[in-house]
Amino acid sequence: MRTLISTAFVSLDGVVEAPGGESDYRNAGWTFKDVEFLPEAYEIKGQEQSEATAMIFGRVSYEGFAPVWPAMEEFAEYKDMPKYVVSTTLPESSLVDGWGPTTILRSLDDVAALKETEGGPIIMHGSVRLHHSLSDAGLIDRYHLMVFPLLLGAGERLFSDTDKDTQKLKLVEHKAYGNGIQKVIYDVVR
Repeated sequence: MRTLISTAFVSLDGVVEAPGGESDYRNAGWTFKDVEFLPEAYEIKGQEQSEATAMIFGRVSYEGFAPVWPAMEEFAEYKDMPKYVVSTTLPESSLVDGWGPTTILRSLDDVAALKETEGGPIIMHGSVRLHHSLSDAGLIDRYHLMVFPLLLGAGERLFSDTDKDTQKLKLVEHKAYGNGIQKVIYDVVR
């Protein structure tokens, strides 16, 4: 069974919206304009690229990343990696050429079936609505979180407010950096 990893930049109050500044959200760009940059705090991003064997996105995040990431040197290891887009509306004609093989999955059952295939870890960046659905369905196996020392108030949150049973997590790794960012890695306890 493949491991599905959710990776996210998250404020202390759980907001994940527009960390890089890509929307009209009032706090857009909060990861780089409000916290001192320390390269060592971002080492996990390189580690994720070298360990992942596939990527999964929701439609909105795919449409945001696909035109930009293939040309970015810092995401070079993702270029030829297989991609999966979970969407009921994205047509095949909207898939970007030159960014590795891309498959559209139409349901959470398709994601569950993908996890049953042979292969290594699948990583998910962004994709807030997909994250809510996968987390609520118990399909995420690990969380890579970079927690920023910010309270952003309003904004899209990492976890849904769905009433569900408690999901236990096991802390696998933790590190705090001089700029206040904390890296926390949790495995989901099954």
